[in-house]
Amino acid sequence: MAQLHDVMAYLLQNYPANMAHELSNARLTKMVYLADWHQALTHGRQMTDIQWYFDNFGPFVRDVEQRAADMDELFVVDLGSNMYGQAKKTFSVRDRSYTPRLTDDERKSCDHIIEVTRKLYWAPFIKLVYSTHPIASSERHTFLDLILKAAEYRQQQLAAAG
Repeated sequence: MAQLHDVMAYLLQNYPANMAHELSNARLTKMVYLADWHQALTHGRQMTDIQWYFDNFGPFVRDVEQRAADMDELFVVDLGSNMYGQAKKTFSVRDRSYTPRLTDDERKSCDHIIEVTRKLYWAPFIKLVYSTHPIASSERHTFLDLILKAAEYRQQQLAAAG
């Protein structure tokens, strides 16, 4: 299992520079969720040890924001505002030479998430997140068992292929 800070660093280091301004706390958190979901689908396990919670704003936890704050030697947290004037935190990696410790499979999942989301601004990005099986099939204000949801999703796909 990967350390959360390594997943965060990898995503931040490899996201297209022209979209770096999009790497807010909400977006980075949801990208980690997507990477965990991809790992659950492809390998039967999450990439991180996050216990995902489905609140009013989709899969959200404070783990990403807290890890960035706790590791200020590795991450920079920029406080700014979004296009509506509301507070917005964005993240970057302070030490660009840092090499995240991820397996090849974990890198592939992160690369897949980067490729799928790299051209998506907020509205289509959040639509993608909300379309994932764990969110689409769960009640708000519940914890998400991504491993169980991946097995459920695979079973539904097999039944549909029939």
